[in-house]
Parts: sequence; C-alpha cells; structure tokens
Amino acid sequence: MTPRQLPGDVRGFVNRQAELAHLSTLVAKDVGEPFVVAVAIIAGTAGVGKTALALHWAHSVRDHFPDGELYVNLRGYDPGPPATPEQVLDRFLRDLGVPATSIPAELEDRAALFRSLLASRRMLLLLDNAATVGQVRPLLPGTASCLVLITSRSRLSGLVAREGAYRLGLDVLTENDAVSLIRSVTTRYRADDQPDDLVEVVRLCARLPLALRIAAERAASRPLMMLNELIADLRDESVLWDALTAESEEEADAVRTVFAWSYRALPDPAARLFRLLSVHPGPDFSLEAAAALAGMPAAHVRRLLDVLVGAYLIEQSAPGRYQIHDLLRAYAAEQARQFAADGDEALIRLVSWYLHTADRAQHALAPYDAYRLPDDAPPGITPLSFAQPETALRWYETERTNIVSVVRAAAAAELHGLTWRLAAALRVIHAQWNAFDEWETIGTLGAASAATDGDLPGQAMLLEGLGKLYVQTRRLDQAETGHLGALEIRRRLGDRFGEGLSLNALGLLALRRRRLTEALARFEESTLVFSALGDDTNAPLRWTALTRANAAEAQIELGRPAAAAEILSGTLPVFRDLNDRFSEGNALFLLSRTQRAFGDIEAARHSIDAAMAIATAADNLAWQGYWLLELARVQRAAGHPAEALTSYQRSAAIQRQLADRSREALALDGTGETYFELARPAEAVNFHRLAITTHRDLGDHWHHALALTNLARALTQTNHPQEAQTTWHQALTALAPFDDPTAIALRQSALRQINPD
Repeated sequence: MTPRQLPGDVRGFVNRQAELAHLSTLVAKDVGEPFVVAVAIIAGTAGVGKTALALHWAHSVRDHFPDGELYVNLRGYDPGPPATPEQVLDRFLRDLGVPATSIPAELEDRAALFRSLLASRRMLLLLDNAATVGQVRPLLPGTASCLVLITSRSRLSGLVAREGAYRLGLDVLTENDAVSLIRSVTTRYRADDQPDDLVEVVRLCARLPLALRIAAERAASRPLMMLNELIADLRDESVLWDALTAESEEEADAVRTVFAWSYRALPDPAARLFRLLSVHPGPDFSLEAAAALAGMPAAHVRRLLDVLVGAYLIEQSAPGRYQIHDLLRAYAAEQARQFAADGDEALIRLVSWYLHTADRAQHALAPYDAYRLPDDAPPGITPLSFAQPETALRWYETERTNIVSVVRAAAAAELHGLTWRLAAALRVIHAQWNAFDEWETIGTLGAASAATDGDLPGQAMLLEGLGKLYVQTRRLDQAETGHLGALEIRRRLGDRFGEGLSLNALGLLALRRRRLTEALARFEESTLVFSALGDDTNAPLRWTALTRANAAEAQIELGRPAAAAEILSGTLPVFRDLNDRFSEGNALFLLSRTQRAFGDIEAARHSIDAAMAIATAADNLAWQGYWLLELARVQRAAGHPAEALTSYQRSAAIQRQLADRSREALALDGTGETYFELARPAEAVNFHRLAITTHRDLGDHWHHALALTNLARALTQTNHPQEAQTTWHQALTALAPFDDPTAIALRQSALRQINPD
C-alpha cells in the first residue's frame, strides 16, 4: 500500500503566495527529473504558520510524488522528550512494509535500510517541528528522487551547509493577509466588521496565524457583539502565564493574551478538559484517552472536544484522534497547576486506561505468554476491547509513541505499581514485534519501578524481558545479568514456573554463545521443572514442549540427530493441539535437519515443505527467510543445486528486505557452498568473502569461523595456494574457542590442510 500520510490541508489558508512560489521552484517540472534540492526547511517563530504552509504546499504538489508521502511530528518543542531518529525510522520502515520483527536494532542499520527502500522511490517526507540537525539527519534519503520538507523554529544551519538544504524564513503575516485570515473565519457571521477594527485585532495578535485563528473563532462565535467590544476585552485581558518564550516580546504578549481570552470564554466542563489534556504526555490522543483523563463517558467528552476544536484550542487530526499545539499545551499545563489534585487523579486514570487496554491487547496478540493483571479496571475507566489480533496490533501501532510517554510520566509521578505492570503487559508485544527501542525504555523503567514498589515477581519478570531483549540485540553479557537476576529472585520466592522460564532463557543464551553442553543442561533442567508442575493448564504443557524443542536444537548442534528426532516426535503433536503455529513450524524445521543428517532426504523435504507452508499462510517473511535456508540444504542433498541457489537467493532477498544481516550472510555463505559443489570455486569465493565480512562485523564468532573454513576450501581449488593457506590458519584460530564435535572435526580438517603430511 502506498503511504499517504499528509494530515489534512489547513482550513482558511490565506495568501503566502510569495512563499508558495519559492517552494514550488524546488519541484521538477517533469515527474521523472530529480528535484532541484533534496531538502527544504521552513523556519520561523512559534505560531507563525510553518506547519500550515508546509501542509498547504505539500497538498498542492502531491502529484509529483507517485510513491506517496511520509509525515511525522518530531515534537521538537513539546514539554516531553522529542521523537528520536530511532523511533521515527522504526515507524517509517513499518509504513514502507518492513515487518516489525525484522527492523534492525541499531540507528545506523535502520537509516541504511530506509535509504535503500527510498532509493528507487519518488516520495515526499514532511518532518514537522524539528529541533536539531541531529534529530533530522538520519531520516534523510540518499537520493534526489525524494524531497524532504522540514519545519523548525531553528535555522538548522548544519543542513544548509552540509546537505545543501534550501531554507525559507517565514515571517508573521502581512497586515492585509492577517485581515484576510480573520475574514475567512468570520465572514459568514460578522459581515459588518469595520476595517479599522479588524486591523486592531491583527495588531493585538501580532499578525501570528495561531493567535489570529483563535481570536477570529472567538469573534465568529459572538456574532451579535460589536467587534470593538471584543477588542476592548482582548486588550484588557491580563497576562495569566509567563511560561512562553518567543523571539519577540510583542509576539509573546499577543499569544498569551489571546490564549487567556479564549480560555476564559469556555464553559467550565470544557475548560476543565482543556486543562486535563495537558496531563497527556504524548503527541496526540484518542477520544477514549481523553475520556479517561476526564473520568467521564466518551459521548460526553466528545461534545466537549468539539467545543475545544471549534475554539481552535485543539485540532482533530483523524476520526477519533486529536492533537494540541505545543504552545497551547504549555498554556493548559499552566492553568492545570492551579488544580493540581485534579491533574494527579487524571494521570492515574490515564495510566490505568493504557494499562488495561494494553492488557486486552496482549491477550489478543499473545494469549499464551500474556501477563495476568491481578485487578479489573478501576471505576470510571473503560478500556478498549479487541475481537481480533489485527485490531489489537493496530491499536498498539497507533499508540506506541504515546505509551512510552505515558510510562515515563507514570514513573516520574512515582506511580510505580502502574508503571511496572504496564511494562509487564507490553513485554510480549515488544518481543513479538521487535520493538527494541520501546522495549528497552519501558522495560528498564518497569524493572526499576518494580524494585521500588517491592514487587519481586514483577521485577523478575521484567529482568527476564530485558534479558531477552539483550539476546536479540547481541548484548549477551547484559542478557546474562538480567536472566541470572530473574532466576535468583524466583528461586528465593519458590516460584517454580518462573524458575523454569529463567532456565530456558539461560539455555537460549548459551545456545547463542555456542556453549552447547551448557545449553542442553539448562533446557533439560527447565523441562524437569515444567514437567513437575503437571498439566492442569496448557502453560506448563506448552513450556515443557518448548524447552524440549530447544533441547532438540542443542542436540542437533552437538551432532546427535537421533536424540533430537526422538524429542521432536513428542513435541510436534503438542504444538498442533495448541494451534501454536510458529512452534510447530520451528519443530518441523528442526526435524528436517535431523532427517537430512540421517540421509532421509525425502522425509526432510516433506518436513521443511510443511514448515514453509506455515510461514506462507502466516505471511511471515522472517519465518520464510530463515526456513528457506534449510530448504536449500535439502535441495543440495537431493542433488538439485540449481533449485538450492534459487532458495538461497530468495532467502537472501528476504533477509535484505528485513535488514537481518546475520541471516542474509548465512544465505550468502550457503550460496558459496553450492557454487563449490558445482565446481565453480571462483564464484564460491566471492560469496564466502561477503559472508565473512558481515559475520565479523556482527561479532558472530561461530559463523565467522564456518565461513572462513568454506572460503579456505574454495581457495584451495583456485590458483591462490598461499591465500588458501593463510585462510586455513585464520579458520583454525577462529575455531579454537569452540569444543563441540563439529568444531573439533573442522579444526582437524584445517590442520590436515595446513600440514598434509
């Protein structure tokens, strides 16, 4: 699907003809031509209309961007933390079709994948409210086929100097344009307003579009009141706050005065809701979240939100979703300080709403692994429900930025019980969708809050979650610290089920480190724990099967396919009965490996085909890409190298799309092995070199050693005997840390090549 993310055009946009003309010179006349510049900046003071101009112009040139538009509010001037490049790239990559489970963890890798995806596309990127060059630079495409439009209060001179960005400085409206803006709002209600009075309103609003729109709406809502009376009211309005800093004191006074003037005119319930909206820490909010803040039914709150939208104090950004300008949010927060207790209670309601909605989402997405909340939603809170996993995921994707902000706000307010429970409810969603940034932030805050709250089971759960995160992001020492900490707590509490989880996690960590005997021992110990718990519920039954399947993988790596096959024959029926499709597919993948080791290629092909059917039915590229590696090995064993090359190529293409460099390197190395079997060693050498570079960069010592061995073998069949000998020595050194049977056999092979006598 082509992303079309531009928010709606601005109502009553007036003039700015000179600025629009300048921007239009950036766009090529012919759609196929590169843009005049790849980056443009609209810079100006707060409230001057930067976003309005950017949106209006972007809508007018949409036809030049057949591959769509991406939009993000970088929140550079919000009270809370700005959006990070990692967060934005994560969202953009998902919007461009990259599965959540395959988004790289590191900023550099995300930026590289983003540039690759945009290299052949013609797209418009609107980066709204940028604060710094560092916030923007990783989001820039690498080609001139895309145009980036940035709005900022900063001049972003670094982008001008280094990237050659075009900068348009936006000043306040001219007097005539400011009057036209007011008339565009009031003309149907106040046809008799005098020009001099309109000019006076313009002066009082310092010709700032934000202040002008609010003042004009106030005038339109009082059609029978003389404009000079409204002007007197506006002129006499005392300054109620001093939180705003603007480039001009005149502009600051104008904005303060207009905000106070409009706020005082609100009915009490709408004024209260306006204040409470400042408690929401995210960039936008839903109707249901606003209802939680107010502690009122959604139908009532919808009417109050309509009042605020009509007064230009908030904007409706999409059906059921709203946002508030950062200046208005700061003003609302200042007013809320006069009602501190109401704000504190509102935050508790808001966090509780997110907690119980996240709880329902996790049960829809991962029912087997979901954390069980001990209590129902408190009175006055109506969490969302999800009939299908897809709707739960859609809610999470929409709210993920807000959720991080809510957890931060809860921790800062010392709502520790709510903080760690919300982190616990989200951990399986984070794990399934590789939401590494949110996972680490929320998990760390949650673990600290659980410790402060004195809840040891919660602390252990979150330490285990962080351990899994660190394994997935290759921070193995930190992973071990997390898992050992969780295990120690669970043993102290006598939590046998939790102990089994920690032992299994430590086994997976050892497997990643290729400490195979240790991994097998951990899996077997974990299996004993789960088996002893009985099968009154599906949880111990499923976890017994999972740990046994993990033990089967360790047995395969230890060169014991018979033991692995026996285990897998018992686990497959369990996964099928539980309809656990991924675990079933993974077990079939492992079973194919054992059957191939026995030389039963027909059975291996049947197993891996069944696994691939599961991956295809689930439309899961990560599963497809990984299991294709085994399909290629089976095809090689069956004497079909051409088919194997196709499977390796498909796997490498998928992994490149998913930015999984490790598994792409496995596909490249397998391609090299296939070319060697085809007696084409020179081509094999090229693929092995590519794999070696990636494995070395990633710190994957085992696969680096395997690829070196394969390269040395291929070089032996070329006219490079000295290089072959050097590579055999390198392979021997790389294999030295490993003591399993496969590593020992490879070392002996290398020694024979180095010392043939």
